Amino acid sequence: MVRDLKAVFSAMGARLAIARNEVGLTQTAMADAIGVSHRAYHSYEKGQRGMPVEALVAIADKFDVDAAWILLGTKSVRAAHDFDALKRIEISLDQHLTDENIKIKSEKRGAIVARWYQSHVEGREVSDDDVHTWIELVRE
Repeated sequence: MVRDLKAVFSAMGARLAIARNEVGLTQTAMADAIGVSHRAYHSYEKGQRGMPVEALVAIADKFDVDAAWILLGTKSVRAAHDFDALKRIEISLDQHLTDENIKIKSEKRGAIVARWYQSHVEGREVSDDDVHTWIELVRE
């Protein structure tokens, strides 16, 4: 089965944004850390093009991010992470966005998922109001 490259790049871009937010870097800082231009990195997160293997390996090595997760969404962002919780968060957010007919960019979606997941990891409850506020802050 051949996957639609646009969908693959878009999903990969969202996961890159999640990973970048989790390690606490800006797009520019991540680009510098993995040896690509800011413009190139921005296009990866936007899902406009694929990421070179060298850049993917650099992210995996420098930030302990699972390369399989970046590419395909398998396993977890980093070792010892709660993959099931992350999946539930992504599904919940996507369902809400669909139900409310809200469109946001993939990198903004990634930022919301990262913030929500970080709250989960830290044991903080996330209310519907929190999620609505995050969405309004990034809405197109």
